[in-house]
Amino acid sequence: MTISGFFLHAQRDSSQSLYDLLAQFACCSSEGSLLDEVEAEMSCPSSQNCHSKLILYATGIAIGGITIGYFIGQKVAKSRARCNHTVKLNTDKVVDTVDIEDVGDKKVFCRCWKSKKFPFCDGSHGAHNKETGDNVGPLVIKKKEI
Repeated sequence: MTISGFFLHAQRDSSQSLYDLLAQFACCSSEGSLLDEVEAEMSCPSSQNCHSKLILYATGIAIGGITIGYFIGQKVAKSRARCNHTVKLNTDKVVDTVDIEDVGDKKVFCRCWKSKKFPFCDGSHGAHNKETGDNVGPLVIKKKEI
């Protein structure tokens, strides 16, 4: 019995349980005489080719699954591509200015976007680097020594 024959038989005899149909399918595939008898009994009742219908259904399901998977993948990729997940998310662009006079001897600025004191570094890049295998570090600006 072919797979399409199994589904045709399952469609025509809906009173049988799925377990019974699977058991019958397994028996039919091992015994040649019963297989021929069931195949003859399972001819397509309509004038259309049932194999073509099954191929169309399977193709539709596959294309639908691929389409759904594509859109889910796009959504996940966009969220992973973002490096800033916490700092000023309600603005179009994060811009901070620091006057050179305010720098003093040395200032350390965050480049990993994980700092709770952004734009200044609080050492969060250490945990980020351990977690992701990244090598991000801060930007250090210091006064030139004369």
